[in-house]
Amino acid sequence: MDNQTLEGIAAFGDLLNFGKVFLLIIAAFGLWLSNKVIRRSCEALMLKLPSRRFSILQMATLFTFAWYIIGTYLLIAVIIQPPREMLLAVGGSAAVAMGIALKDVAASMIAGLVLLFDRPFQVGDRVSFNDTYGEIVSIGLRSVKLTTLDDNLVTIPNSRFITEVVSTGNAGALDMMVVCDFHIALDANVSEVKALIHEVLVTSRFAYLKKPVVLTLNEVIIADRLALQVRAKAYVLDVRYEKAFQSDVIERVSKLLIEHKVPRPNREPSTVSA
Repeated sequence: MDNQTLEGIAAFGDLLNFGKVFLLIIAAFGLWLSNKVIRRSCEALMLKLPSRRFSILQMATLFTFAWYIIGTYLLIAVIIQPPREMLLAVGGSAAVAMGIALKDVAASMIAGLVLLFDRPFQVGDRVSFNDTYGEIVSIGLRSVKLTTLDDNLVTIPNSRFITEVVSTGNAGALDMMVVCDFHIALDANVSEVKALIHEVLVTSRFAYLKKPVVLTLNEVIIADRLALQVRAKAYVLDVRYEKAFQSDVIERVSKLLIEHKVPRPNREPSTVSA
C-alpha cells in the first residue's frame, strides 16, 4: 500500500473509533427514547384535553419529523465530526445511491414532505382511499398509517396519495357529517316520516346540533320496485362516535317506522305457473 492509502485508512479509523461508535449508539438510543417519551406524553395530554386531540396529534407528527432529521445531523456532526469535504462527498454519494436503489422510498419521502405542507388531510381525519376507510393515525416520512373501523392498521406509501384520489370526511374538524338512508313505500306519509327521522337525529346524544340537519328525498329501485329514499344528513360531535351515531339513528328510526306502521318497500312473491 502507498502512503496515501494508509493515511486514508488511518483517517477513517480516527473518525470511527470504538469510543465514537459507542457514543453514537448511545446517542441514537437516547434520540429514539426521548421521541417515545414525548409521544407518550402527547397521548396522556390527549386524554386530558380531548377537544384538542387533533392539534396535539399534528404537533407530535411535526415534532417527530424535526426531531429525527435534526437529531441525526447533530449525531454525525458532534460525535463523528467528519471534515466538511468528506461530509459533502459522502452526502452526495449517498444521495445518488439512495436515489437509484431506493427511488420508490425516496419518492414516498418527498411525497411525505408534500403532504406535510400541502395538507390534503391531517392526523385524526377520517379518509377514504380506494377501498380503505379509516382514521389517519400518523403521517411519516415514508408512509401514512390509518386505522380502519375494524381496528386494522393499514400502511400506505406516501407517493400513492400524490397520484390517486383521497377524500376526507372532517378535514381537521372534530365533527363530521354522517349519512343514513331509509327506504319507504311510495304511498307512505312522507311528512310524518321526515318528522320522525328529524326527531331522532336532534335527540341523539351523539349529534352535533350547531350544524344543520338535512333530509332529502329520491326515487330508487328496491327489490325491482319503485320506492322513496329518505337520506338523513347530520353531524356527529366527534368522529370517534361515527358508527355509534349511525347505529343509534338507524335503530331508533326503524323502531319508530314499525310503531307508526309506515309501509316499507317489499318484494312481492313471484307467481309460479303450474
